[in-house]
Amino acid sequence: MQHTNRTSRRRAFVAVICVLGVFAAFVIRLIDIQVVNASQLQTAASDKTSGELVVYGERGDIVDSEGEVLAGSVMRYDLSVAPVNVNEFTRTDDDGSTSKVSVEQAASELGDIIGVSGKHILDVVAGALEENENSLYARIAKSVDVDKYRAVEALDIPWLYAKQHPARFYPNGAVAGNIIGFVGSDQSPLAGVERYMNSCLKSQNGTQAYQRGKDGVAIPGSMQTTQPAENGGTVKLTLDADLQWYAQQRLAEQVEATNGTWGIVTVMEAKTGKLKAVAEYPSVDPTDVASSNPADRGARAFTTPYEPGSTFKTLLAASLIDAGLADPTTHVVADGWYYPSNGAEIRDSFPHGPMNLTLTGVLAESSNTGISQLGERMSAKDRYEYLQKFGIGTETSVGFPGESSGVLHPWKNWDNQTFYATMFGQGLTSTAIQDVSAYQTLANGGVRLPVQLVEGCVQPDGTVTNVPSGEGTRVVSENAADLTVQMLESVPTDGHFSTTLQIPGYRVAAKSGTAQQGDGQGGLKSTYIVSMTGMAPADDPEYVVSVTIANPTTIRSSAAAAPTFQQVMTQVLKSYDVPPSTEPAPNWPTRF
Repeated sequence: MQHTNRTSRRRAFVAVICVLGVFAAFVIRLIDIQVVNASQLQTAASDKTSGELVVYGERGDIVDSEGEVLAGSVMRYDLSVAPVNVNEFTRTDDDGSTSKVSVEQAASELGDIIGVSGKHILDVVAGALEENENSLYARIAKSVDVDKYRAVEALDIPWLYAKQHPARFYPNGAVAGNIIGFVGSDQSPLAGVERYMNSCLKSQNGTQAYQRGKDGVAIPGSMQTTQPAENGGTVKLTLDADLQWYAQQRLAEQVEATNGTWGIVTVMEAKTGKLKAVAEYPSVDPTDVASSNPADRGARAFTTPYEPGSTFKTLLAASLIDAGLADPTTHVVADGWYYPSNGAEIRDSFPHGPMNLTLTGVLAESSNTGISQLGERMSAKDRYEYLQKFGIGTETSVGFPGESSGVLHPWKNWDNQTFYATMFGQGLTSTAIQDVSAYQTLANGGVRLPVQLVEGCVQPDGTVTNVPSGEGTRVVSENAADLTVQMLESVPTDGHFSTTLQIPGYRVAAKSGTAQQGDGQGGLKSTYIVSMTGMAPADDPEYVVSVTIANPTTIRSSAAAAPTFQQVMTQVLKSYDVPPSTEPAPNWPTRF
């Protein structure tokens, strides 16, 4: 009996030891799971049972001065399926009845909407299953628009999924394309306003977390926003989309008619410095950038400097009057050639004998020899400083990507020929924007205003930033500016363009420019850049219009730009209900 009791106690002891051992093993394992490797195990579990989605913020719109959308954001949808789950399913119709839908039928219905065959969809599914019999992903379509997505959604296919992402759209195509710019496939800004106003337009993506079931699909009601998305701001431009369209149409017609290579039309408000149109041809279409020549994808109005030619005679005339060195009736005898004492050679664009011209007549006849003789009255240093004050040789305040400052060499570096060439727009370069800005100065009583392309950035909360400065700089006196504008009226009335520049009811002031292009080696090519820049109504200028055409061959003078100037200026005056002129022109004499 005693032996039996000892055996029983031994067995009980062993059993207790075994139980304690098993308990200890569980405790150790529990500690390992809940303490030692808790974080790692939780992460692994979370990876299997939870997911995270990107919530896209919308890139801001670009709108014109009236709020018309020129560039906007829209959602697109990538469609995918879970191949392992592709099976027949039951569809509930609107009337509550149900019907079986085979895989072949669903694929056919889906294909009809997205523009592929049902067989193609089935092949994609089969291919994914061949690679992985448990495949949960195969893409069916990319960047499906909203209308197609809604039609697909209505099919109620349980194994079809959609992932949204933002895309850019440009409702007006190539209208203002060179100014608006474009983005890449990843929505990164590449050109134009899209690029240089990206700090306003850019959005911030957010995230959403969710729990998913065994099939990898999000469990309803489990979605939680972990980081809210932030939308971009709206960039409001000074441009008028309707006027921009009109200017581009007229410009395209004239560039084609004159067999030119490119052209620019700029329209600016004289009293604000706001650009109402910056039309170019050829123009890039932001919806189809690849179809355009890379050379045509920028904004030549800002980035391409050229010798402006005779439009710069106007700036010298205003400077001479401001300095008290001339007036509209100052006399000069202008021959076809002029040989200054420093050895330079100046000639007019056409052969002629001596002409008894006033300063007004010099502008009307666009005489190089006449303006050269009058320009001798002012020192090179003073002329250089006036050109600087007109904005030549300096980038505008716009800050457009790749904007050129043009070339205005220091006056001390001018050789004998350049001393005279700069009087009539050669030996230096400027951009179309600089040219229209210089004429805005004269149209605004001698005060140059900052060029404006962007009115501001409207943030999502309604606050407005990036508002440009409107503070002007006086360049010449009001009297000098007014007299210069009055002299320019002789071009449409007494000059070579009396039949092409006039607008019934309005006094128009304008100046032509024809600049032969340099070959880069000190010589001249046989090609020209021609222009026409002016303002109306001349008695109280409201708008400045400039037209530039490069390399025309059917008409190789500024006469190529004159019809487009007249058409665009007429449209501007009509569009903005500008009252007709009420006072007659002073009609300064052109000869003595």
